[in-house]
Amino acid sequence: MPALQGKIAVITGGSTGIGLATAKRFVKEGAYVFITGRRQAELDKAVAEIGSNVTAVQGDVSNLDDLDRLYEEVATKKGKLDVLFANAGIAEPKPTAAVSPEDYDKTFDINARGVFFAVQKALPLMKEGGSIILTGSGLWQKGVPIYPTYAATKAALRSFVRTWTADLAGKGIRANVINPGPVETPILKGQFGENTEAMKERFKTMVPMGRIGKPEEIASAAVFLASDESSYITGIDLPVDGGLAAV
Repeated sequence: MPALQGKIAVITGGSTGIGLATAKRFVKEGAYVFITGRRQAELDKAVAEIGSNVTAVQGDVSNLDDLDRLYEEVATKKGKLDVLFANAGIAEPKPTAAVSPEDYDKTFDINARGVFFAVQKALPLMKEGGSIILTGSGLWQKGVPIYPTYAATKAALRSFVRTWTADLAGKGIRANVINPGPVETPILKGQFGENTEAMKERFKTMVPMGRIGKPEEIASAAVFLASDESSYITGIDLPVDGGLAAV
């Protein structure tokens, strides 16, 4: 039987990259998926690629009204939620001296506040056996100079999961973080522009496995944490990074 047969999932940031790859895998494994994203054109393209068992709800996770609309759609169409993959996030590499208050607020609003309230607002729909998965990053452990705010938001996610592990265990809900390494997604080009290829080569030298990850490899980890195969796993910080954070 498919790993996620009959499960209802929400994936924020589901229109491109890791989110889209995971949506495809979830549907392949038997789930019905709701995806969110800020750009309607990308959502429409994603729905066409996924093909079936998917609903797109345009919205920004930093906007609480958009989150309410998302969960109203889930409640109306399916009446429950089994899996939340809170994956939406941004990365804007800037050293501390260059970060403006607006930069800081934008990064925390999407990466930390947006994740927190995406989870909080999902809980009324989530029943025993539910799985919450966050997209983190090993950068909060590494101290990379160009990521002071981004890394801090990912440290916040690690802390959220520790708290939710204790808080939600009595309801039979698990919470875990996946920490991707550098992955071949549009977010890389968004960060580095014309320097993207050079940065990829630099990342390869930092990763023990010597290559950039694929979105599908992160999706495989998400399927595991979403499924009953991980029924005794909660509170973990799972690196899927080619060994980057380990050395």
